Amino acid sequence: MRRQVQKLVSEQSDLLSPQDLLELKTGILEFKKEIRSIPVAQVKSSMQRLENLANAKLKPFPGGQMREQIREITLAVTVILAITTFFLQLTKIPTGSMQPTLFGITHDDLRNRPGAIVPTWFGRIKEYIVNGSCYYHRVASEDGEISSISSPRTVFPFVKIQNITFAGQNLRFWFVPDDLDKRANLHVGQFYRKGDDIVKLKVSSGDHLLVDRMTYNFRRPERGEIFVFKTRGIHDLPQDQLYIKRLVGLPNEHLTIGDDRHLVVNGRRLDANTRHFEYVYTFSNPGTPHPYLGHINNNVAAKYNRFGLAPLFDKATTEFVSGKDRYVAMGDNSLNSYDSRGWGDVPQENIIGKCWFVYWPLTDRFGWGYR
Repeated sequence: MRRQVQKLVSEQSDLLSPQDLLELKTGILEFKKEIRSIPVAQVKSSMQRLENLANAKLKPFPGGQMREQIREITLAVTVILAITTFFLQLTKIPTGSMQPTLFGITHDDLRNRPGAIVPTWFGRIKEYIVNGSCYYHRVASEDGEISSISSPRTVFPFVKIQNITFAGQNLRFWFVPDDLDKRANLHVGQFYRKGDDIVKLKVSSGDHLLVDRMTYNFRRPERGEIFVFKTRGIHDLPQDQLYIKRLVGLPNEHLTIGDDRHLVVNGRRLDANTRHFEYVYTFSNPGTPHPYLGHINNNVAAKYNRFGLAPLFDKATTEFVSGKDRYVAMGDNSLNSYDSRGWGDVPQENIIGKCWFVYWPLTDRFGWGYR
């Protein structure tokens, strides 16, 4: 109570008369002394005296309830902005370039899996909360074909819908990703018979994580850390987006990628004994549940029909030299990652921070499990 009265006195110090201001400050000091010395049973009467003094001398605020609500909201927004600016930032993995360390949005067309069961309404909610999985299922009520597919549109914040016209009927899908029709392999003109599954799709959300923005204020990034950076100013990338990759090269280093799919830094070959690369180079172990392919140069990528994947690392003898205060970034899913092998190094000023904690979905990568 004393703190509340003190706050109101501070706010109104320029509105109160010198005499009223002195009486209030004196009353607060006396109350502070009393509650330190008097028995607990007498505190209530002492509080009442201070309340009477405050009611008599302080000026009433117009719209007091609204003022307090605005104050609390402003404080909450300020705290959130401070945390996300200086300490932790929320982000998510949009693509599969870091699989299987971190997952972007993935999907499974259940039409290709006979016997696959779509959960009930309650089961879908549970699946979404725990695993971040959404199900989309529509069955043809009659023979017909798809005549139109609309683009997804936002109807509420973070809520998108998409309409598909089949046999003159409008099929509406809620909470869709931006490319539901591509993931479900839907095209105008497709014909379905009564009872066929038009859409039977499972979409899993990308990993949502917290980015540590503090650490790099006190030290430089280290090789092998998973870090987040802005694409601003990086040639051939969409601008003002956040990318996440593994940092493989430090400033002023000479890098090559051998045909054995290992990165060589300043003449030193990285392997599974290198810190943070224990799983990146497990492709030689047939017992690994999710084998990686290591790091792939342009020559090796062509053998997988991925032509032009790594133009800056064309072959085993091609050397890339990182610039001053610039870092080399590569995805763990090397065969499906557009990274420094294609667009060069990352300026230090673009770095946001390092991956710290996966907070959703609640899979085996939750927490620090992704490491």
